[in-house]
Amino acid sequence: MSDAIVPLLATALDARAELLPRLLAEQTDCYRLLHGSVEGYPGLTIDRYGDLLLVQCFHSPLAAETLNALEAFYAAKVPGLTLVYNDRSHANSRIGNPLQGEQLDAAMATREVHELGVTYRMQGRHSGQDPWLFLDLRAARRRVMQEVAGKSLLNLFAYTCGVGIAAAKAGARFVVNVDFADSSLLVGKENARLNALPVRPRFVKSDAFAAMRQYSGLGQPERVRGKRMPPFPKLEAQTFDLVVLDPPRHAKSPFGVVDLVNDYASVFKPALLCTAAGGTLICTNNVANVQRNAWLDQLQRSAAKANRPIREMEWIMPEADFPSSDGQPPLKIALLRV
Repeated sequence: MSDAIVPLLATALDARAELLPRLLAEQTDCYRLLHGSVEGYPGLTIDRYGDLLLVQCFHSPLAAETLNALEAFYAAKVPGLTLVYNDRSHANSRIGNPLQGEQLDAAMATREVHELGVTYRMQGRHSGQDPWLFLDLRAARRRVMQEVAGKSLLNLFAYTCGVGIAAAKAGARFVVNVDFADSSLLVGKENARLNALPVRPRFVKSDAFAAMRQYSGLGQPERVRGKRMPPFPKLEAQTFDLVVLDPPRHAKSPFGVVDLVNDYASVFKPALLCTAAGGTLICTNNVANVQRNAWLDQLQRSAAKANRPIREMEWIMPEADFPSSDGQPPLKIALLRV
């Protein structure tokens, strides 16, 4: 059965025959080689990050013979890549397969990878779970780079700040990245150092709700219903020409709850109020069972209620290495002119 995967890999690679030379010409060496949920192997993703071949399974572990066949296929078709395999079929997608010796060294090695002329730091494994650069968000980073020259940008739930670094590279006037995790912002700062940037991005370690409330002018009180809030950086009210809102599916904090299924408005409204009049807000929703048009209706109603109606709207679709069988990809990206 180990050879059964080879035709799937070959078909997926053939489907990218036009995309990959185009990405190479754009100084991009990061892309998805197999999007298993659509290309015949649900739960399996195979990504190239520079010289790293990152294989991850989310439903069940790969058999050793299947992994060997996969490695042999890419060694012949895309030579020079180092394979790192992460079995993430365990609870909360935690990596469950220990590595030793040279395999562990290869997984933990720090590499430089490239997308649209921007350099990013990458490891096959690190102290967290997810890769430091989400490849399906390339379409949004590309659009930000097209939009941002001479403008200010606020990057919310910034993670490793890929959007913010791309914006600075593309000539943004002012860039602010907001995330609560020191570890993510440290990667973002290293990404900034790897690039010759005309502007120095700002990195704000803060709960996104506390930051948004202050930037929007709503203000973040130190006590809420008699309960003292955790310390947060004090930020002056200001609006931004371009705001990118890329929240996780679900998260709780003393400042607010992120729930992309039941209450997207809780993060959308303060982000909208951080957006300058006549500005642009790019929002994402990565929950597969949230229907695109229903989500857009929520955004439109929330914007109207805030007296900041949406003037124009455009869907940003993931690129060709993230195919969709029905034209409704799980990652929804909406560009809103407000």
